[in-house]
Amino acid sequence: MTLALTAASVLALFVWLYLLLFHGGFWRCDQRLDTGPDPEPAVWPAVVAVVPARNEEAVIGTSLASLLVQDYPGRFEVVLVDDSSEDATRAVALGLADPTGRLTVAPARPLPVGWSGKLWAVSEGTARAAAINPQARYLWLTDADIGHDPGSLRRLVAKAEADRLDLVSLMVLLDHHGFWAGLLIPAFVFFFQKLYPFPWVNDHAHPMAAAAGGCILVRRNALEAVGGIARIRGALIDDCTLGAVIKAGSGGRRGRLWLGLTTRLVSLRPYRRFGEIWDMVVRSAYTQLNHSPWLLLGTVLGMILTYLVAPVAILTWPLHHLAVPTLAGLATGSLMVVACRPTLQLYRKPPAAALLLPMVGLLYSLMTVASAVRSWRGRGGQWKGRVTQANLDGGVTVPLAGRPVD
Repeated sequence: MTLALTAASVLALFVWLYLLLFHGGFWRCDQRLDTGPDPEPAVWPAVVAVVPARNEEAVIGTSLASLLVQDYPGRFEVVLVDDSSEDATRAVALGLADPTGRLTVAPARPLPVGWSGKLWAVSEGTARAAAINPQARYLWLTDADIGHDPGSLRRLVAKAEADRLDLVSLMVLLDHHGFWAGLLIPAFVFFFQKLYPFPWVNDHAHPMAAAAGGCILVRRNALEAVGGIARIRGALIDDCTLGAVIKAGSGGRRGRLWLGLTTRLVSLRPYRRFGEIWDMVVRSAYTQLNHSPWLLLGTVLGMILTYLVAPVAILTWPLHHLAVPTLAGLATGSLMVVACRPTLQLYRKPPAAALLLPMVGLLYSLMTVASAVRSWRGRGGQWKGRVTQANLDGGVTVPLAGRPVD
């Protein structure tokens, strides 16, 4: 037992040294559009925003209003597709004041077999966008619960045009108010960056690919070249799947991605209760592991090694009085604080909150196991009252390496 604790604590220390020094600098939170504007293009290309919405009456008015006040200098329209809402989502959207005439509200046709509801709504929206403005260079895919600042689109397009990008995506600032959100949401963002290091995503030569579904600007001809939204029609983790497909490219040409963080775009969806965050993670965690029991086992063991061994070694010092595991545990805890600090700063949390990361890691491990159990019971992918199965009828899933699998 003594040898096992020593070996595990030293291995955990080396894991954190690797994460800080060799894992793409994911923890730095330095991929930002907020810190400096890109040069503006001589001519601003046309853009159509596509907003899929289902049962979003509480937030859709605020979200659409933030889109309609964009200060974008080029031609810009907004298409909201109602995904069979059972509330007043469509009525709220239709009643919204739109002096610019930019907004189109349309219902989605019946959901075909093999499609997720959201992606079918996005597909319906892209088709309507093509009819509204067939010359639009970009599609702006954004969720119905996102609040945008007036300069959002201008910054996205400037970045895409300056760097000749096929996809630009931002992870919006998630709600982090209240005890559970304050504890779990910054860690969620930290884990996402660890899983998909943003600098690797933004390295055009690296295979890592990802995107954040709340805000994706995609070049329309790049999307059409890979088969459009139909290419990913059964994907449950649609944002990262889209990023993987775009970066893989077509015809020998790889796509160019950029994924970053922002504090200017915010999620309007509150996470006040533990169960809301639990459901958000459980919905797709096992899909992230490609429904593999072996990847599930490896993930749980990896989480235990990475987040739990160090505090166990420290707290059990009165029992074992061993210097090596105790010192290794203290060093590992210090590295956790260093790694988490930029994400905690992003969410205006004190650095000491990193000391709770082992407990948070345990909770997320339990969520991942619960996601697998839900999938095994045939209830995986539940969202907004519907069960969605990933990888249906030619859909695409994304493994941990970030490569698409047909």
